[in-house]
Amino acid sequence: MTRRRFATTWWGQAWVDALEQRARLDPNRLPRGRTYARQERVGELGIAPGEVVAQVQGRRASPHRVRVRVRELTDAEWDTVLDAIAARAAHAAALLDGELPPAVLDDVGSAGVDLLPGPGEIGPRCSCPDWADPCKHAAAVCYLVADVLDRDPFELFHLRGRDRDTVLAALRARRAAPDAHSGADRGPTEVGTVAARDAYARARSGVDDLWSIAALPLVAQPGRPAPLPVDAPPGSGVRIDELAGLARDAAERAWELATGAGDGGLTLDTDHDLARRAARLLGTREFAVLARRAGIAPRRLARQAFAWRAGGAEGVDILSSSLPSSWPSSWTPEPEVIEDAIDAFRAAGLRPRVAGNRVTAGRVQLRVAPSGRWYRCDKHGNDWELTEAPHPDPSALLEVMAHADD
Repeated sequence: MTRRRFATTWWGQAWVDALEQRARLDPNRLPRGRTYARQERVGELGIAPGEVVAQVQGRRASPHRVRVRVRELTDAEWDTVLDAIAARAAHAAALLDGELPPAVLDDVGSAGVDLLPGPGEIGPRCSCPDWADPCKHAAAVCYLVADVLDRDPFELFHLRGRDRDTVLAALRARRAAPDAHSGADRGPTEVGTVAARDAYARARSGVDDLWSIAALPLVAQPGRPAPLPVDAPPGSGVRIDELAGLARDAAERAWELATGAGDGGLTLDTDHDLARRAARLLGTREFAVLARRAGIAPRRLARQAFAWRAGGAEGVDILSSSLPSSWPSSWTPEPEVIEDAIDAFRAAGLRPRVAGNRVTAGRVQLRVAPSGRWYRCDKHGNDWELTEAPHPDPSALLEVMAHADD
């Protein structure tokens, strides 16, 4: 089974290299950190100048708080960075296109500033008792930071102290200054703009009716609701963070419906929708609030949330101790399907036992759904927990036994 890789760009890989060089004295936490990141145990990353903060759901009910510090550049260093980028119009154009050309780092580096942090400039800290540096929770966050940098190199500037708008404003000012860099490379100083309503009207030109608007290009991902300027009135029972979470969830579901990426969860029953909501809140303070209001133990809800992340509604159903109501009432797996799992266990040197749609050996269990997909569960305490995404080949789930989290 293909394992998810982190860092697909050279600058994202540079971040990962800095992390792994820092961990050379104690590298055994890195594989566990990658597993945590792949299992989506990390809550939303909060990126600010000089730091990344996130909450990571471990085995305990309460998540651990991780803070990754990065040295901010001084004002003088920022002047050097901005001057080097403004000197070449192609540099700013590449950044706006989501690329960080090596020439940018070369020009900045030749002026004596390292834009990418080195091993000594990444400082991960975690609230867990593990003494390792980094621990598996901090490592998971760092690997996901690489994904963020892959998507938007401006987040590297953000970490170093200045956000996208500030950097672009400074670059425009430098390009527009009368005594700024001269030469053929300077190019135009302003980018043409157009009102949003005009751009929308142009895109719709030739569209016969309002419903044909679905044919227009849609955004690549759902947006974030704007922050509310004031708190809710005292005694209203409304919490701004919870309200923002519901708005964000609604935006994501609407985006699924608009793009055809899903049904927005409209077909889910209460239990499945609770698991879906919990999966989005793992690693945040709101997870414990949701568990309390739903009247469910946080550990049990976490199991359902991890199952949702692994396989959606089917992943939640597969954990049921009885035949789920959404499955055919007379369904039983074909004998040859079960034989595939038995053979996979035996090939791994294990002696399995069979019960219904489950094949078990020791603390590892494979369960098959009516769709024909196999799910791997590992036993933690008295509970079975999903640890991998489903796969049609049971042997593929046993190949990753070494990667299972402990």
